[in-house]
Amino acid sequence: LYVTALGLYQAWINGRRVGDQELAPGWTDFATRVRYQVYDVTDQLQEGENAIGTLLGAGWYCGFLGLVKARESYGRRPALLAQLEILYADGSETRIASDEEWHWHASPILESDIMQGEMVDARRNLGAWTQPGYDEGAWAGVEIAETPAISLDAMSGPPVRAIRELSPVKDAPLLKGHPLFAPRWIFDLGQNMVGRVRLRVRGEEGTTVQLRHAEVLDENGELYTENLRDARATDTFTLRGTGEAETFEPRFTFHGFRYVEVSGRLEEGAIEELTGVVLYSDMPETGSFSCSDADLNQLQSNIVWGQRGNFVDVPTDCPQRDERLGWTGDAQVFVRTASFNMEVAGFFSKWLLDLEDAQAENGRIPPVAPVTGAGPLPKLDGGPAWADAVVICPWTIHRCFGDRRILEERWESMAGYIDFLERRFPQGIRSDPDLDPWGGFGDWVALDGTVRREDRLGGTPKDLIGTAFLSHSARLLAEIAAAIDRPAEEKRYRELATSVRDAFRRRFVTPDGLVAGNTQTSYVLALHFDLLEEHERETSARALAHNVELHGHLTTGFVGTPYLLHVLTR
Repeated sequence: LYVTALGLYQAWINGRRVGDQELAPGWTDFATRVRYQVYDVTDQLQEGENAIGTLLGAGWYCGFLGLVKARESYGRRPALLAQLEILYADGSETRIASDEEWHWHASPILESDIMQGEMVDARRNLGAWTQPGYDEGAWAGVEIAETPAISLDAMSGPPVRAIRELSPVKDAPLLKGHPLFAPRWIFDLGQNMVGRVRLRVRGEEGTTVQLRHAEVLDENGELYTENLRDARATDTFTLRGTGEAETFEPRFTFHGFRYVEVSGRLEEGAIEELTGVVLYSDMPETGSFSCSDADLNQLQSNIVWGQRGNFVDVPTDCPQRDERLGWTGDAQVFVRTASFNMEVAGFFSKWLLDLEDAQAENGRIPPVAPVTGAGPLPKLDGGPAWADAVVICPWTIHRCFGDRRILEERWESMAGYIDFLERRFPQGIRSDPDLDPWGGFGDWVALDGTVRREDRLGGTPKDLIGTAFLSHSARLLAEIAAAIDRPAEEKRYRELATSVRDAFRRRFVTPDGLVAGNTQTSYVLALHFDLLEEHERETSARALAHNVELHGHLTTGFVGTPYLLHVLTR
């Protein structure tokens, strides 16, 4: 079976689900490409009559997405493309494709959205609709969608799967509250996770159970949901009332949470089971760390769980609120750690194609990938550190996994961006305020004054950050050119890196070796990217040490933190 969707799908043959992939076909820029999956379904077919059926969900295609606070970023409604190819022992073949002979009907899923959650009414159960002999006489004929002018690609990157399960760490107390309101239970799964809940519950017909999700509790022991912003993160289930326990598990949504509030007019003891089902891209865990310090061990555990939760087909910044975008700045910061923890080569290979799809014709790289047509982000240059992911991530994957091909396949994208910067900033001063009034995100969330994206006062100067990263990325691109046998390009980009380094020293380094801004990040970048002469390094290192001692803690943000300990160690 070859199958894909604009949206999300699950497929069944003869009453059995096909494969175990979740949230398929995943997220790509649906205006550019969609991936299809291939399943061997030999053992699901039988002599005589067979039946095939699929469920469709909005997913990333037409559900709420990103920061635009609107639906239908790519299209109005989901669509299916499927092809079942059967090869018989005598060499003959049969091909069954999704065409006008298929039929459709509304399912018990009344609402499905990645951000908002899923709503299911089990009273609308359709019976054995994926079994042979089912009477679909009341079903309507499908509408054939216009074939979009996009690339149809074989699956790349690891699929998302339900990989582990968590049980509550203790019994949830019954919270009756006001008699006019339904009773509530708050379950603690003991671990911040990303995925969904499987609930087994008994109740009368028409009883609606609501599940709300949160990462932490407030001071009153209630769910804290302000950080979710406009993501409702709520699932609801209306029971058929069969007299037996009924199982509810959403199909086309996921949440970031540790705590689950279950509410509904249920008798005490009606909830028989609540299980957290953890979803993430299926990447083998290859590296581990432990030591004698419990706090460091917990930190490493948090890092791994953070990777699981944010590697759901796309490397996102957060898995819980109304954003969940593939921010380039986060990806380039974390790619080296991610490569230690897990086998991420395939995951990043897929995402770097998303990044190339997001690239503008002039070479500009936006701050997120995949992109949508809505909102300002697709038209924005990601800026220093963010857009440099186009070079840093392939180089890191090559260094960690010995993969030359990723450098060869992404060469045009990498070189296209550096060439774009060279044209835009001919004097080598990237984010020069005279040429680029915005200048990028700066040292995002730093503790030294670089707080607001529009703020050019205080903290590490944005043009210092930009120039440092231009020299660094040009030098990496020269290394990449050497690795894939492009000697002319190697020479050219080494010369560019050197000329930008010279521009950096002229503009930002005093004759004594102090660096503009006098922040931890300004010294860290100058030292880590080798932008200083030897005598200047000594002065800058002393200034950095003095700055750390003066503050008593790090003040670096997105830009400086990844390199701070490396520089101090060196």
